[in-house]
Amino acid sequence: MAATMALVGVLAACSPMSMFSRTGDEEPLVPAEQLYASAVTNMENNRYIAAIEDLETLERQNPFSDVNERAKVMQVFANFRLSRFSEAARQADQFLALYPRSSEVPYILFLKGSSYYEQITDITRDQELAQDAIETFTQLQANYPDSRYARESRQMLLIARDQIAGKEMSVGRYYLGNGQYTAAVNRFRIVVEDHQTSTHVEEALYRLTEAYLTLGLVGEAQTATAVLGTNYPSSEWYQRGFDLLQNQGLSPQMMTGNWMADR
Repeated sequence: MAATMALVGVLAACSPMSMFSRTGDEEPLVPAEQLYASAVTNMENNRYIAAIEDLETLERQNPFSDVNERAKVMQVFANFRLSRFSEAARQADQFLALYPRSSEVPYILFLKGSSYYEQITDITRDQELAQDAIETFTQLQANYPDSRYARESRQMLLIARDQIAGKEMSVGRYYLGNGQYTAAVNRFRIVVEDHQTSTHVEEALYRLTEAYLTLGLVGEAQTATAVLGTNYPSSEWYQRGFDLLQNQGLSPQMMTGNWMADR
């Protein structure tokens, strides 16, 4: 009988009524509209941490609220303004998964790409973030070409691509200096073929001239300098390539059938 009474006592302690009676430990419920209004006020006053706290509470307490879509946009922006770029990109991905048809998608893609862009380091480091920025901005421009955010991202896209090209040049120069000429050619070729808008193309063509001459591929060396002269006639790199050929009794000449002939 005593054991039965003890079991009843345990069940009573675990009953829903008992759980609801401990109101002191529960988070007070706040209407979604009130939390959203508080978040807006905090955002307007640059109190981004407080705004994020409001928005996270809103999302937790009111997962089906009509304001959740706008709240998610604000979370991405607030984290971006706080330089929490990894979190901003993560929140952007969540938004895109939840609201793929939202009119805010171009803006979210812009914030996501900008979050990657702001984390790009110098060319001696891994360029995964630059590549992520390129992919995001390319998606933005391909799917929303008339968006203001597509226009605003163009310069950042060029810089990110230039960063990737700079990394290829750095590795290519390393190979060239260590006598790994074929490996160097492959790196410089990537710059010329895949990063034609970068500021590194001129040097890449000159370095190809250097590497091809060393490998005894005279026609390729002449073509590299001819392409350089056609596209950048006043370039210092063209003059250096021209002098390099001339020292060996050669001149720039476009050879048909060469991969560079169409550049």
